[in-house]
Amino acid sequence: MNLSKRLSAEAFGTFWLVFGGCGSAVLAAAFPGVGIGLLGVSFAFGLTVLTMAYAIGHISGCHLNPAVSIGLCAGKRFPGKEVFPYIAAQVVGGLLGAWVLFLIASGKTGFNVADGFASNGFGAHSPGGYTMMAALIAEFVLTAMFLLIIMGATDKRAPQGFAPIAIGLGLTLIHLIGIPVTNLSVNPARSTGPAIFVGGWAIEQLWLFWFAPIAGAIAGALLYNWISED
Repeated sequence: MNLSKRLSAEAFGTFWLVFGGCGSAVLAAAFPGVGIGLLGVSFAFGLTVLTMAYAIGHISGCHLNPAVSIGLCAGKRFPGKEVFPYIAAQVVGGLLGAWVLFLIASGKTGFNVADGFASNGFGAHSPGGYTMMAALIAEFVLTAMFLLIIMGATDKRAPQGFAPIAIGLGLTLIHLIGIPVTNLSVNPARSTGPAIFVGGWAIEQLWLFWFAPIAGAIAGALLYNWISED
């Protein structure tokens, strides 16, 4: 498959992740009477990855995440020359997902993007009031575990055909743990889309949601390679 088509698949897939995952948080989490809450949002993020893994995994590998692309490169599963094009496509897809979500959400009276728009944050902008250090540790560890799951599930020695399920459920579990801390990122493209629309504090804190997931992804990939060696 040529690179342009793979990049298009990554952009569409990341669009779906941001629109579906953040959309569930913005539109459905607190809907009166039937709000899906933390559990529902966690499953929504997991389902976006699971569905896209089956839809485009055979086209682009379904990274949908700059940290995943960098981690897979560190783990010798992805060529370094394609990392930056993949990241660009993912960021574009994340921005498009946030833009479409903004168009829909702003159609309701009383909507205010300053309320957060599913942005990631720490300190006063953490859902549970967690510190910057707590956020840094959570994003690092949870992304490392996510890469370990991805590397293991896609290993040629693993049962074939089930990787999307393991990866999707892994992302669900990660969100169940991390949403109270940072709204959970583990994905710089997912963080960037909403942050652009919120501006201010969301942009100022965005550095953490690039640094910690990327560092964690590299650590997780290297850890997997170490424990899986014969």
